[in-house]
Amino acid sequence: GLRSGKLGEQCEAVVRFPRLFQKYPFPILINSAFLKLADVFRVGNNFLRLCVLKVTQQSEKHLEKILNVDEFVKRVFSVIHSNDPVARAITLRMLGSMASIIPERKNAHHSIRQSLDSHDNVEVEAAIFAAANFSAQSKDFAAGICNKISEMIQGLATPVDLKLKLIPILQHMHHDASLASSSRQLLQQLVTSYPSTKMVIVTLHTFTLLAASSLVDIPKQIQLLLQYLKNDPRKAVKRLAIQDLKLLANKTPHTWSRENIQALCESALHTPYDSLKLGMLSVLSALSGTIAIKQYFSSAPGTAATTARSFDLVKLAQECCYHNNRGIAAHGVRILTNISASCQEKDLLPLEQDAVFGLEALLVLCSQDDSPGAQATLKMTLTCMVKLVKCRPHLSQSVVESLLTQLHSAQDAARILMCHCLAAIAMQLPVLADGILGDLMDLYKLIGRSATDKKQELLVSLATVIFVSSQKALSSEIKTVIKQQLENASNGWTAYRIARQASRMGNHDMARELYQSLLTQVASEHFYFWLNSLKEFSHAEQCLTGLQEDNYSSALSCIAEALKSYHKGIASLTAASTPLNPLSFQCGFVKLRIDLLQAFSQLICTCNSLKTSPPPAIATTIAMTSGNDLQRCGRISNQARMKHSMEEFRNLATRYGDLYQSSFDADSATLRNVELQQQSCLLISHAIEALILDPESASFQEYSSNGTAHVESEYERRMMSVFNHVLDEVESLNRKYAPVSYLASNILKSCLCNAVIALLKVPLSFQRYFFQKLQSTSIKLALSPSPRNPAEPIAVQNNQQLALKVEGVVQHGSKPGLFRKIQSVCLNVSSVLQSKSGQDYKIPIDNMTNEMEQRVEPHNDYFSTQFLLNFVILGTHNITVESSVIDSNGIVWKTGPKTTIFVKSLEDPYSQQVRLQQQQGQPPPQQQQQRTAYSRF
Repeated sequence: GLRSGKLGEQCEAVVRFPRLFQKYPFPILINSAFLKLADVFRVGNNFLRLCVLKVTQQSEKHLEKILNVDEFVKRVFSVIHSNDPVARAITLRMLGSMASIIPERKNAHHSIRQSLDSHDNVEVEAAIFAAANFSAQSKDFAAGICNKISEMIQGLATPVDLKLKLIPILQHMHHDASLASSSRQLLQQLVTSYPSTKMVIVTLHTFTLLAASSLVDIPKQIQLLLQYLKNDPRKAVKRLAIQDLKLLANKTPHTWSRENIQALCESALHTPYDSLKLGMLSVLSALSGTIAIKQYFSSAPGTAATTARSFDLVKLAQECCYHNNRGIAAHGVRILTNISASCQEKDLLPLEQDAVFGLEALLVLCSQDDSPGAQATLKMTLTCMVKLVKCRPHLSQSVVESLLTQLHSAQDAARILMCHCLAAIAMQLPVLADGILGDLMDLYKLIGRSATDKKQELLVSLATVIFVSSQKALSSEIKTVIKQQLENASNGWTAYRIARQASRMGNHDMARELYQSLLTQVASEHFYFWLNSLKEFSHAEQCLTGLQEDNYSSALSCIAEALKSYHKGIASLTAASTPLNPLSFQCGFVKLRIDLLQAFSQLICTCNSLKTSPPPAIATTIAMTSGNDLQRCGRISNQARMKHSMEEFRNLATRYGDLYQSSFDADSATLRNVELQQQSCLLISHAIEALILDPESASFQEYSSNGTAHVESEYERRMMSVFNHVLDEVESLNRKYAPVSYLASNILKSCLCNAVIALLKVPLSFQRYFFQKLQSTSIKLALSPSPRNPAEPIAVQNNQQLALKVEGVVQHGSKPGLFRKIQSVCLNVSSVLQSKSGQDYKIPIDNMTNEMEQRVEPHNDYFSTQFLLNFVILGTHNITVESSVIDSNGIVWKTGPKTTIFVKSLEDPYSQQVRLQQQQGQPPPQQQQQRTAYSRF
């Protein structure tokens, strides 16, 4: 390793440090590792120093965990006094890479300033790198170096290539308004003084970055860029202006005025170059999806409102829709789609049809081409189709027809994307009728017989469309065709993916058969148990499809059969879990489903038993005596079973809420599915209360539906339909019947049973997170002090406080922040007295426990905080540290982990001595000392 005498082994040891930091990202290791690296940097040769520099740059997010910053900087900084300019250059780059932890080190500032005057080019370039990094971090350094940079840029002795490297430092001069203003004036002078292409490009880009950071001068910068775009004849400058305009359009679209957009439209209309037109349209299409488009179409006060078609933006988009350049046409159509989606004015409605025609033309053009450019354009086109159909549902039929027509003649790569688009549209709106199934099945057979490299992916995509389009159960003919093509043409992975899609769409009989066929094709027993559990769950849900209203005995037998399969499945699922993949969400979801089915079964049994026990002859007398009219219906009101059933459903709703809160990494469709299960539990508990237990105080307002405008799937649409139907039924029965007749009680119980059956008849959807985790986030905690042995307690004296330091690292998978990001971490520390070792006397409750909570914001995925805990009571205390995360919307997610340590509170020596002396009848030592002191004076 580092102690080896061979240079190669030392270099190998140095370059392995980043992987070590990823594996153990806590300060205790990182601090000692960086101190070792600083020693290597101090005494090694330039190649070793270069390796240490690369490691430092790769591990930039771990630098703040260095505890001995002074010692680390001291060892590195010693090399700055070397006679070797290369060694000094590497040291300057090292200091620049460490700027985030030493922003205000004056010796580093001084060295950078000195090195800018060096005669060695390598050292000057290193000083420029360091100056840029320190300017970004330190206000003092930026203010101090600004004049120096300005002199060097304006100095005649400075070579042009060095000026080009110095100018970008000015983008960091945004710490206060005066500094930003002086930097802007300097850049303005440079643009006019040095009109060469390279200087203008670098200066303008620095100008833009400075404006984007300081936020004050963005409107001026937009005008400047538009001016260069219009007046400068050089294409390179125009391209740079377009690139910077796009950056500002994405960052601050609200600062674009109507005049800015108009100027950009005019430039795009008049330019003869397709490449520049494409760039300008990309800026306009980015703006068209933001608030800027509404500002553009709102007529200015004092001017007459103009028609939509007279706007230059609309003219430009319509002109470009059928352009021979695919990219230009795609951006033109995207602008029209965004205008149609966001602007609801009547005179803009004709643009919908223009957008649809443009989309259809692009679809025909791109679906015949396999090139990457055509595929990218097709993706944009299909995204616009989905957006347009979502905002304008009446256009869905024509869009879907054009997709289906084109599907037969398209290339395979395009077919896959078109199938995804069809499925996305059909999930939102029921537009795929059963009549198109024949065409889809013919296409499926055709693909099964073909021999292309995209065949497997296409089989999955087309099967998904078939599952979405057949809203009811699949016919035996369709199942036969799919299975036949899979047997002939597919591998096991394709069959599994199709089965997974069938489970998502609620086609459980198809899924069960596919899982069954895959059981013997896996190499691991964990995979076998996973597939077996999925097969059992699909069979269980299939049992529930035969439910019928008013047939309660068959409903009970169907639920019993489903529960039997579910219990087999949960046993297999438990066997499929491993320490690395514990399947906690899957187990939690299935256990809740089992408990929900048992609660439904119990409710039907309770209703049946109450139907068969009519009220006694003296029921009226009992009701008059007790003052409760419900006693006339028999034992309904005083039987605890209905109340117990209602509480059980509320408890299940709470547990579904806990599952929701623990699923931080789940996609929105999975979370919505969990939410629907929770709402179904609340619905039944509300129905029991409203119909039987407390009809007078039950409120229907809080349970009323908020409309189904944002329904994202067929499953959600059907569930919401059942919810609304049950609520209407409950409300009408509540008004129609006084709850004092036996007839009414029977009707009410039938309503409850039918509500249960209606909910169970909607096939359960197993969403993506059940099968696949796209985002992975976990927190690793380290507590100090921590015992060597986890079961061994930490000793603390009862008159002292324990300073508990909690450090944590947020670990991500391959796609961090895909669905939601961590804003802060909430740490909850609690302690409970486990066993007392002192005298058995009454203890105030406040002294027995510690309850504390702190919120910390992770920086570079690391956080740390401290808690002061009291342990006045002698004995063993159990300390639990639990973490939960708060996302950028302020929602709390109970992600864990939970860590436990033990603390033994010991009596301090002085108190122990006093207590022993009191037991022996001796005076305490303090009083004796006081007496001797008084006697002395």
